Parts: sequence; structure tokens; C-alpha cells
Amino acid sequence: MKTITLKPRKEESILRHHPWVFSGAIANLPDDIEEGELVNVVASDGRVLGTGHFQIGSIAVRLLQFGDSPLPDDFFRMRFESAFRLRKTLGLIRPDNNCFRLVHGEGDFLPGLVIDIYGDTAVVQAHSPGMHFERLKIADALTQMPDARIRNVYYKSETTLPYKAQLDPQNDYLIGHFDGNIATENGLRFNIDWLRGQKTGFFVDQRENRALLEKYACGRNVLNMFCYTGGFSVYAMRGGALKVDSVDSSAKAAALTDANIELNFPGDPRHATHAVDAFKFLAEMPKDAYDLIILDPPAFAKHRSALKNGLIGYRKLNSKAFEKIKSGGVLFTFSCSQVVTREMFRLAVFTAAAQSGRKVRILHQLTQPADHPVDISHPEGEYLKGLVLYVE
Repeated sequence: MKTITLKPRKEESILRHHPWVFSGAIANLPDDIEEGELVNVVASDGRVLGTGHFQIGSIAVRLLQFGDSPLPDDFFRMRFESAFRLRKTLGLIRPDNNCFRLVHGEGDFLPGLVIDIYGDTAVVQAHSPGMHFERLKIADALTQMPDARIRNVYYKSETTLPYKAQLDPQNDYLIGHFDGNIATENGLRFNIDWLRGQKTGFFVDQRENRALLEKYACGRNVLNMFCYTGGFSVYAMRGGALKVDSVDSSAKAAALTDANIELNFPGDPRHATHAVDAFKFLAEMPKDAYDLIILDPPAFAKHRSALKNGLIGYRKLNSKAFEKIKSGGVLFTFSCSQVVTREMFRLAVFTAAAQSGRKVRILHQLTQPADHPVDISHPEGEYLKGLVLYVE
């Protein structure tokens, strides 16, 4: 195994078990090192600090293990079983809920890897070349867990791997085949489009927040902006909403929302979809038409270079919602941009509230669920921010 040596005094973060080694901390690289290769990282005095995957870029190594012990042959099986035990402890594996995140990258000590479970299918996403090269081991280890009962492993990494690596990944089944795509979340059924949909096909990270919204929906007119597969809309329907409008610029997303509504509430006239631009819909809709609004947009700032414009986008979006929501209404507003901190997002929303002149109170401060854990040594793993606001 090749060795990467750090500059003097650049080992402090690794000794605190932060899993990233930045390129600026490296003193030298072996001439023949290859992207995705498993390497040892050593301090300037020769101490072995850990083992991880090398890649070209700012984050040069993602550490899989700390210390000088070699990776065990059953490394992935051990990590997966640990992750599965946590999900059982969380009460996520039960007859009325068979979709959850099994592996959340650094939060499950597997940086560069995401795995979502939908029934007996695992959808695997690699975010690093190293995990891409390990994909067959990963698939095999997943099916070796008897309690998980995973029969199909679908690999979906065409859009998540760094393009500079020139890996040309193909989305396809590593094990098994397509045998149905309906999963159950808190007793509600959803069509999961892991073949063509965004992310792994469903945003499992909003599960608890959808359940909270259900409690506020009774007797309200609900607007679900950026609805994607209609998760919030389905929960609002079960919660007793008078009316639910789902908006997404994608006609395909609107169709999938309709399918999920029909799957749970066949023939129910309370729901309608609108395949239009969200900002256009907000601008043109009448005031006081809705007293429960969900703003769950895609990441406005995926990189630090887009941070300024992203914060402007969050402010404008929330400002329009404050302008239009009925007095006594409840606003669920979110940011999934990792580079937007909780404080930045709050400031953008608070600025919008101040500009609107409305009286606004915070009811809940939301985050990602427990099956998207944050390694205490890696605070960058916290990405989902949300506020539930009461608007007078």
C-alpha cells in the first residue's frame, strides 16, 4: 500500500478523527499513485495516522479508518451491520416503514458512500472514486446481512462522482433486478424512481419533517412548492387538509406526485398538481389562498462560489411566501445547501420576515433525521436546515 506523508503539524485534525485530508496538508505524493487507490496517511515523523481512499482535488484522502491497523477483509460488512443496528435502534425497521438511509457517508464512518434502502432494494451512490472501485464488494456485503434481507442492489453514481476522475460510471443493478418500486414510509406508500429520479429516487431525509407537517394540515389549504415526488403533499392529505396544491417545474415530478396521491388517496379531489416555475406560481397566486406553505427547494448553493446568490435566492423565496400566506398561517421552509450554515439560512429567512412587515414566530427548528447522522468530528455532515414559522 502506498504512503502519503503530511507536512509538519498537519496531523492535528486527523488525531481529532476528522476524516478528510486536504491537498494543502500533504508534503509529497508517490509518483505512481492512482485515483481511488487505498493509501496510508502518515505524519511527518512517520506515525501512521489512518487508511483511506486517495482522490485528486481539494479533499485528497477520505479516511476509512484511523490508526495503524490494516483494514479487515470484512470491513464493509462490519460497517454495514453497525449502521443497520443503529437503524433498528431508531425504530425505522418495522412493517409500516421499510425505507430509510442505511449509510450516510462520514456520519456512518464510510466517507464517499450513501446507501438508501427501499424494501428489499439498496440504492448505492458513490461520491468518491475509491467507493466506485469498491462497488462490487459493497454490493456483496449488503446481501450478506441476514436481517436486512436485501435482494437487489442498484448502483446510481452517474451524477455523484467527480467528473475529473473520468470514471464513466453506469447506473445499473450490481445484484438482482427490478421487481417493483413501491416503498412504505410511516404507513404511506410511495413510488420510488431510483432509475431516473433525483438522488436515490426519494428524499428520505424529510421523513420526520413530513410527519410533523401532517399534524398541522387539518383544515388548512396547503401549498407544497418544489414538490418533487409529493411527499409533503401525501402527508398533508392524510392529516386532513382541505386542499393541497403541489408545484414543481418538472412535468415528470408532477406526474410522480399524482401517482403517489392516487396510490394513497384514489380519486380524492382535494389535490392538484401544477407543472410550472415555483417563483412564477408564487408571484401570480392570490394573497391568503394558503395557510400552510412548504418551501423545500433544491440546493440554491451547491458550492461556495454560489453562496452569495444562493442566500439571495432563499431570501427572495421566503419573502414572497411571507407576502402571500394567510394570517395565522404556518410556513415550513428549508435549505439543503451544505455550504449554507444554519446561521446563514436563519438570517436570510429573518431578513425576509423583517422586510415583509409580518409578525413571525419560530415554532420548530428542524434538521436531518437520525438515519442521516453527523459524526461529531465532522460537523460538515449537517446539511439540512429547516424552520417552522407562525405568520400573523
